[in-house]
Amino acid sequence: MWHDILHLDVSVAEKLVRSVLVYGFLAVALRLAGKRELAQLNSLDFIVLLAVANAVQNSIIGDDDSVTGGVLGASALFVLNGALAVVLFRRPKLRRLAEGTPRTLISMGVVDHEALRKERLTEDQLMAAIATQGAGGLDDVAEAVLEPNGTIVTRMKEMDRDAMRFRDLTKQLDELKAMVSSLGPASPRP
Repeated sequence: MWHDILHLDVSVAEKLVRSVLVYGFLAVALRLAGKRELAQLNSLDFIVLLAVANAVQNSIIGDDDSVTGGVLGASALFVLNGALAVVLFRRPKLRRLAEGTPRTLISMGVVDHEALRKERLTEDQLMAAIATQGAGGLDDVAEAVLEPNGTIVTRMKEMDRDAMRFRDLTKQLDELKAMVSSLGPASPRP
């Protein structure tokens, strides 16, 4: 029993090379798939990621199903990922190549439909993302940017003090009108 659990059916070098090759493939594939795959997952994207994980499993383990082989393969992935993180931290040009660059989706309330098309995002998805960050609509947004990690960051337009006071007073006036109208018609005076 212990022999089957711990004995490698392939060489250590093969196990390490397999892990590195699959890691490289997945890094390139996810980079080409776009930022959307990283954070804006819908159920179909999630299914694809699960299926990909299953599809590449045999590429990493080969003919070996030992615990030792699994630990070796996972260790190779962790070490490679850690080393790559250090290199990308120190080399901004390589980081931009590996991770991509931010893309502006909204500028001064105007949606860049070409940017949405390139990132394979719908306007509904964009509107939902800005709404979660407090925007009532496009008029509230100075800029919305899709970051390399897949998150959409929204910067709201700044209103000057007079405009904010006017908005607040208008809202209060509307509330007062609603309260007065709920009281019913005024009774006649004697």
